[in-house]
Amino acid sequence: MHVYEKRRDIVSNVATLLKEQKTIGFVPTMGALHQGHIALVERAVKENEEVIVSIFINPTQFNNSEDLVNYPRTLESDITLLSQVSTNIIVFTPTPKEVYGDKMQSTNYNFEGLENEMEGKFRPGHFNGVGTVLKHLFDIVSPTKAYFGEKDFQQLQIVKKLVEIEKMSVQVIGCPIFREESGLALSSRNKRLDKEQLEASPLIYNTLSQVKKKFGTKSVIELNEWVSEQFKNNEILKLEYFEIAKISDLKSVKRKQKDTKYRAFIAVFAGKIRLIDNIALN
Repeated sequence: MHVYEKRRDIVSNVATLLKEQKTIGFVPTMGALHQGHIALVERAVKENEEVIVSIFINPTQFNNSEDLVNYPRTLESDITLLSQVSTNIIVFTPTPKEVYGDKMQSTNYNFEGLENEMEGKFRPGHFNGVGTVLKHLFDIVSPTKAYFGEKDFQQLQIVKKLVEIEKMSVQVIGCPIFREESGLALSSRNKRLDKEQLEASPLIYNTLSQVKKKFGTKSVIELNEWVSEQFKNNEILKLEYFEIAKISDLKSVKRKQKDTKYRAFIAVFAGKIRLIDNIALN
């Protein structure tokens, strides 16, 4: 396992790999790794000659300072987990200064409206932070392929648009959501859930699954009302939003159209812990 903290060191290593014409798979993470991350890394290992995993909690994508402070930091166990996949993985664990230099600020991107839907409505500036840090990391790592989970489906679409805007050659790969046996989508934030919250959390995926079943016979308005009812009197889980949106532009819809692909998106608070999930509907 090769662990680099300094930008100059990993850039030097990458330069050697590029000179040898090695394919580079890249998995950007904020640490607190779980089996969902590992599934991405395992796929990267299968599809590339070299794999780089970044572990960097990016300050510019947190619009909630408390969330940034409370984000789990488990670097030692993260590296142990990665070593169980392969001892040849390159791990990049920079400080903000190594990534941003002396100017830690976001670029204002125009993602053609993708940034204004769902998460964008509730987390102002979030996707500018995501786009900015990934532009820096892609420049440092020069990956052939970069891997992202579909749990953050909106982010996945943003990353694809970023690559298009910045004219980068990296291929962005979306990977299926990895779930616990209960159906809860794996997230680093799950580590902060208490027993009662964990026991209540299957409602999120169960609700999405029922929406998928009902999608062929119920209208969008009926489904929105039905989802609201599921959380109406829940004392543990509070619904922030539920939306059915077109996959093409992520705009929420009021009625279905033929020959259009849709996805359902949900955000729920368990106390102060925010959980998101989504599911393809057709």
